[in-house]
Amino acid sequence: MLRTMKGMLLTLLAVGLILTMAGCGSGGGKAEEAKRVVIYTNADEEAVASMETALKNAGYDGKYLLQSMGTSELGGKLLAEGGKIEADLVTMSSYFIESSQSQHAMYKDLAFTTDALESYPSYYTPILANTGSIFVNTEVLKEKGLPMPTSIKDLTKPEFKGLVSIPNIMDSSTAWLLVQAIIGQYGQEEGKAVLHNLIENVGPHLESSGSGPIKKVQAGEVAAGFGLRHQAVKAKASGAPIDYVDPLEGNFSLTESVAVVDKKNATTDLAMEMAEVIIKDARKDLIANYPVALYHGETVEDVNKPAKSVKFEQPLTVELLKEHQDFFKSAQN
Repeated sequence: MLRTMKGMLLTLLAVGLILTMAGCGSGGGKAEEAKRVVIYTNADEEAVASMETALKNAGYDGKYLLQSMGTSELGGKLLAEGGKIEADLVTMSSYFIESSQSQHAMYKDLAFTTDALESYPSYYTPILANTGSIFVNTEVLKEKGLPMPTSIKDLTKPEFKGLVSIPNIMDSSTAWLLVQAIIGQYGQEEGKAVLHNLIENVGPHLESSGSGPIKKVQAGEVAAGFGLRHQAVKAKASGAPIDYVDPLEGNFSLTESVAVVDKKNATTDLAMEMAEVIIKDARKDLIANYPVALYHGETVEDVNKPAKSVKFEQPLTVELLKEHQDFFKSAQN
C-alpha cells in the first residue's frame, strides 16, 4: 500500500513537473510570439494602398496595424521617443530616419538585400522618391501673355506677381526641394533675395500641402507653381493644359524609406519580414505612382526622367531642414 501511494505521489510529482515545464515553455512561447506589427508612416494615400496590398497578398492581413501621420508629427515622435516608440516598422522621410538613428540608435540592420542603385545605410532602404520641378498652366500663360519660365528665378519677375504658387517649408517637405534648389544655385545671400522676391509674387498662394500648387495651377488660379514633377507629368498626360519645366536650378529629390525599430523580440522579426515585402512586392505599384528608379532592374519612361537631377552638397538632416526653415522665414521679411 505504501509502495502504491509512494508510486502515485511520484507519478503526480512527475506529471506536475512536466506540466510546469510545459507551462513555462508555453508561457515563454507566448512571450516570444509576435504581436501585431505597428506601422507608422508619413506616406500619402497611394503609397499606403500599395504597401497594404503587398502585405495582404503576402498573407499578413490582420497581422499589422497601420497609422498614417504627417511628416512633422511622426518626425517629432521619432526624435522624442526613440526606440520606446510604439511602432515596430516605420516608413518615413529618410532624413528623419537618419537623424533619429544618430540620436537613439533605434533601428535594426536590414536582414535582406535590396540591390539599390545607390548606397544607403544598413538600417534603411527607400520605398519611393519625389522630385521637384516647375509646372505651368499653358492656357493661363497664353491668356496673361506670360513667357514660359525656365528657372525658379524667372518666377520672381514682376509679370508673375500674384500668379505663382509654392508650398510652405514650415508645413511641407516638398518646399525643401525648392529651397535646396535656390541655395544650391545662388548661395545664401543672393538666394535669400531670390526667395524673398518669389514669396512676394506668391502672395496668398503659399500652400501648406505639397499638392496645393499643382491644384491651383490646374484650376487656373495661378499660371505657375513649384511642386512634385510626377504630378505635373500625370496631369499633362490626362489632357489638362499643364506643362512641366526642369528648372535651371536643378531637380532635387527626397526619398521616403522603410526601417525596423529594434525591439529585440519576435515582433521585430515579423516587422523585418514585412519590410522586405514592401521593398520586394510593393515597389511595382510604388514606382507607377512615384516614377523614380531606385533599384536595379527598374525602368521609368523618359518623360519621368528629370533633365537636371542634382543633389544638395550637404547631407540632408533634420538640423539642415531647420536651418533652411529659418532661411525661408527670414526671406519672408
